[in-house]
Amino acid sequence: MGGRRSLGRQFGWFWAAYTVSTVGTRVAFDAFGLIAILVLGAGPTAVSLLAAAGLAAGAAVAVPLGAWLEFRRKRPVLITLDLLRCAALLSVPLAFACGLLGFVQLLVVSVVVAAAGIGHRAASGALLKGLLPRHDLLAANGRLEATNWTATVVGPPLGGAAVGLLGPVTTVVADALSYLLSAAGIRAIADEEPRPARSGPRLRGRDVLEGWRFVLTHPVLRPLLVNTVLVNGLIMATAPLLAVLMLGELGFPPWQYGLAFAVPCLGGLAGARLAPRLVARFGQRRVLLCAGTLRVCWSPALALVGPGVAGLALVMVVEFALITCMGVFNPVFTTHRLEQTPDDRVARTLSAWSVTSNATVAALTALWGLLAALTGARAALAIAGLLLLATPLLLPRRGGQDGRNALSRSQDTTADGSSESSRSMSPP
Repeated sequence: MGGRRSLGRQFGWFWAAYTVSTVGTRVAFDAFGLIAILVLGAGPTAVSLLAAAGLAAGAAVAVPLGAWLEFRRKRPVLITLDLLRCAALLSVPLAFACGLLGFVQLLVVSVVVAAAGIGHRAASGALLKGLLPRHDLLAANGRLEATNWTATVVGPPLGGAAVGLLGPVTTVVADALSYLLSAAGIRAIADEEPRPARSGPRLRGRDVLEGWRFVLTHPVLRPLLVNTVLVNGLIMATAPLLAVLMLGELGFPPWQYGLAFAVPCLGGLAGARLAPRLVARFGQRRVLLCAGTLRVCWSPALALVGPGVAGLALVMVVEFALITCMGVFNPVFTTHRLEQTPDDRVARTLSAWSVTSNATVAALTALWGLLAALTGARAALAIAGLLLLATPLLLPRRGGQDGRNALSRSQDTTADGSSESSRSMSPP
């Protein structure tokens, strides 16, 4: 199968850069929350504010990024964003060593890292599409997805050990250095990327919103956006509630809590490796629908978790099933999204997608925190699980068209200068 076939030297450097930065990020999992608690003595409200505000403000700052980097060569942009994240993160241990670290600095750094991360994901997708022919995109995305889940298995335990042995800012240093190595990997990619042609002399307001305009008028990408944003938002919003339930009311020790989520990530690795084979046998659209449906069938059971070995086993089984389905769905979805997006709109589309996702996660996290305060953690988990069961209705039921056809039809329907509202109702 294509899973072991070489995708070329340039993708090898791209994959190496992705791997080292992903491992660094997973090693530093929840590092700012730990620093806020262990160093600054912050309470749960402040820690939640740090997580939600960083995502929301980072998304707001990143809104114009997609349009800005669409018309620039992606390789230098990726290197710059990696170096920016490295410098921002290194300011934390430096301030800590000088006794000057404060909550505001953590918040500012989290915003910078979140915004740079959105830009980096958008530029990476555009660069990947330019590096590989279309028929290799699924294999490439499968390898990136497998790398992500592997890093999720090994990273947090390594980070926890590092914090215990070397102090609370150790993992931040590791994450910063990983971005430095990522920049070196991106730089090693052959500099053959052409400079994108601009549609005008300077950045316009229309360019900033073009990513959303394209997605929201596309018959396949529009339901995919709504589906993926809601699924990711509801899953992420309930993660703190499950932590409170397991570590508080049910009394699980932290090592069991970590084990409950680390081991199931092996399912993501298996799913990512299986995805190309499933697509080859059943077709992209069928796999997208089936995996997209199956990945949301398990979460309602989390509201039933109890104490002891049975409760731990329930969480691990549910998370393993959910993550395995996500491991199949994510590379197929990512590939399908790239195929449906024309080359001159990839950065804006992916940036708009990430901004929308981050903002939704932040909003739903805050909303579900309030819901849990009113109804209890179990009830809030159950409500989120039931809502997740409805999200497959939002998956696209037809295969779609390639990005060039979608773009040409969109231009035909908007060339007459009609109003924004009428354009949004027109087929792409």
